[in-house]
Amino acid sequence: MLPDNREEVDNGGKIILPPSALDILTRLNIVYPMLFKIINRESDRSTHCGVLEFVADEGKMYIPYWMMRNLLVSEGDLVRIESASLPVATYSKFQPFSVDFLDITNHKAVLENALRSFACLTKGDTIAIKYNDKVYELLVMETKPGEAVSIIECDMSVEFAPPIGYKEPQRKTEEEEEQEEEDSDVIDADENSFIVFGGEGYRIDGKKKKDNVTNNDPVVKEIKIGIPNYEYKVGNIRFIRPKKNVNKADNSEDNDIEFEAFSGQGQILKKSNKSLYGR
Repeated sequence: MLPDNREEVDNGGKIILPPSALDILTRLNIVYPMLFKIINRESDRSTHCGVLEFVADEGKMYIPYWMMRNLLVSEGDLVRIESASLPVATYSKFQPFSVDFLDITNHKAVLENALRSFACLTKGDTIAIKYNDKVYELLVMETKPGEAVSIIECDMSVEFAPPIGYKEPQRKTEEEEEQEEEDSDVIDADENSFIVFGGEGYRIDGKKKKDNVTNNDPVVKEIKIGIPNYEYKVGNIRFIRPKKNVNKADNSEDNDIEFEAFSGQGQILKKSNKSLYGR
């Protein structure tokens, strides 16, 4: 049980001890930072942790729930706690228990932020980190230079193993890729395909629109991709313009009329006074 439901204890790797433990530790020549080894003699399991505060009730200590699962203990069980001196970590490897961990964009940044609440790591432990209101469990597969290391003020390289149940995507064969290319050449529009302006119109004044147009089902045609120009050469640009249908009679009349330069009639903007007064 956590005092006053303090979630920072459950989301980290540190425990809360009674004040009497601090009195005993100050009299001994211990190495700082204070690190401890918790042993469950009944299951022959052990783990390592740091200390958060010395405010627990006498004869009790508060540990995270994931640590209780590693030690196979329940509330009220007896454990042995010892002071420990651990080497500084240089390498660690983790394996997520869920494939959902791959949905996180930056795994190392999230893990680095979560490990700030931890003091040490033990090989074989299953730690729990919280991210976006979701708890992810990670197995500590390997630690260097020892099986238990301190991660306080250290430069540690981190690696991830594939999550449990993860399957690598299968690569497509050459035959499947060729088949997809052939299918992409011709696109068949089905009944559920998008049709431009296929909806119904409504008037702003609320009146019903006149049904002048018959409700004919839209004709779905087969869409084909154009054929590329295999004779294209770099540096050449070819413009293709659509041909206009012109009547032969118009062509014959145009051919008979020859072009004459300056054959039009001239006009002036201001007329002379003679033309106005008849002089």
